[in-house]
Amino acid sequence: MDLAVTDNPSGLAAAGTAARYLAVRATSVDLASPLSPEDAMLQSMEDASPAKWHLGHTTWFFEHFVLGAAGMAPLRPGWHYLFNSYYDSAGARHPRPRRGLLSRPSLEELLGWREAVDERVLRALWAGDLDGSARRRLELGLNHEQQHQELLLTDIKHALWSQPLRPAYRHDLPDPARRAAAAGELHWHAVAEQVACIGAPPWPEAEAFAYDNESPPHRVLLPAHALASRLVTNAEYRQFVEDGGYRDPRLWLSDGWARVQAEGWQRPLYWEQDLERAFTLGGMRLLPAHAPVCHLSYYEADAFARWAGVRLPTEAEWEHAASAQPARGHFADDAVLEPCPAQASGDGLAQLFGDTWEWTSSAYLAYPGFRPWQDDTGEYNAKFMSGQFVLRGGSCATPCGHVRASYRNFFPPHARWQYAGLRLAMDLP
Repeated sequence: MDLAVTDNPSGLAAAGTAARYLAVRATSVDLASPLSPEDAMLQSMEDASPAKWHLGHTTWFFEHFVLGAAGMAPLRPGWHYLFNSYYDSAGARHPRPRRGLLSRPSLEELLGWREAVDERVLRALWAGDLDGSARRRLELGLNHEQQHQELLLTDIKHALWSQPLRPAYRHDLPDPARRAAAAGELHWHAVAEQVACIGAPPWPEAEAFAYDNESPPHRVLLPAHALASRLVTNAEYRQFVEDGGYRDPRLWLSDGWARVQAEGWQRPLYWEQDLERAFTLGGMRLLPAHAPVCHLSYYEADAFARWAGVRLPTEAEWEHAASAQPARGHFADDAVLEPCPAQASGDGLAQLFGDTWEWTSSAYLAYPGFRPWQDDTGEYNAKFMSGQFVLRGGSCATPCGHVRASYRNFFPPHARWQYAGLRLAMDLP
C-alpha cells in the first residue's frame, strides 16, 4: 500500500494515521514472533488468553467496529464468535476459559487474516470511506491493541512459568540484576491540603485521546499527605516476607487473608522459595534487590503498606503528582521487560511512569458526571465498575506513549500476573 504523503491536508492526516496503524499492528506480530505455534495456543489460567487469541481479537476489533461501521461485510464472519471478548452487543462468543482449545484457525491462517483486514482498513482510510465514527473507532482500536500487547506479554509469561522447564520467552533480554545502579534512598514528598483537578476532557470532543473512564475533569479535596519518592523494591518486600508478613492475619483484609490461606501464598508470584531467584521473560534469573517488586495483588500491596505503618495512595493523590511530570520511564519499547532500579530523584518523585503499575487504594468507580460512550463501544469500560481497584502509571510491558497521568487501569484485588507493584503514602497532620 502506497503511503506517500501528498499536499492534501486530508492526505497528510491519512498518511499519519496509516503509518501509526501499521506500526502498532506490526508491533503485536513482533511480540508474538519468538513464540512457536504451540506456545501461541497456551492458556494457563482463566484470566489469561493465548497469544494467538490476542492477535485474533485485535483483528476482530478492527473488522467489526471499524470496517463494520463503514458497511463492509466481514471476511471471516464465523471467526467473530471465536474472537469477540465481552461485547454482548456484538453477539455470542466462545467461552473465555476455553480459548486455549482454539487450534483452528491455525496461526498461519490467522496471520493471513490480519494482513487482509489491514489492507482493507488502509484502503478504506485512503479512499475516504471511513466517516467520523469509523475514524474514532480506528483510534480506539489502536489504543485497544496496545493494551493487548501488554496482555500478550504478561499472559505468555504466566504460561511459560507454568511449565516444568520454565522456558524463556527471549534469551537475549537484558538482565536488570546485572545493572550496577542501586535504588535511590527513599524519601517523602509532602503535599499540603488543597483542591486539585483530576481527569481528562472527554474524547473525541477533546483532541487528545482518553478513555471514557478518565472523564470528566473534576475537583477533589486532597488531604495533607506525603508520597514515597520511588517504588518499593524487591529487597524491601523481602523484609516483609522474612518478617512473617504472609503469616500474620492482622496485616490483611479479610478477603486477602482468605486468598492467602486458600492458595498458599508465601511470596510474590514468580519468586522462588529461596527468595533469591525469580522467573522472568528472559527465564530464571537472580532477583534484583534494588528493582521494584512486582506481580503483587492489591491484597499484598495493602498488607505491605500496613506492615510498613503507612498506606497506599489514592488515585487522586497519584494523578495530582503525576500531572506535573512527563510520562517518561522504563516501558516495553526499552526491550528489558522487567522493572529497573530507580535513579536518584533529588526531592522529586521517580518511577511514576513505567517499571510497574502502582496499586492505589481507590475502587474503580465512575467519576462525578461520567458518561460512557454512547454507542456499542460503551461496553469497553463502564460495565466493569464493580469489585476492582485502580492502578496507575504503566509498566515495563506497557507500550511507550500509551499511558498518561489520567490513565486508569483496573484489576480485581486478587490479580497477580500483571506487572503491578506499589508506592507508599502517608497522612500528614
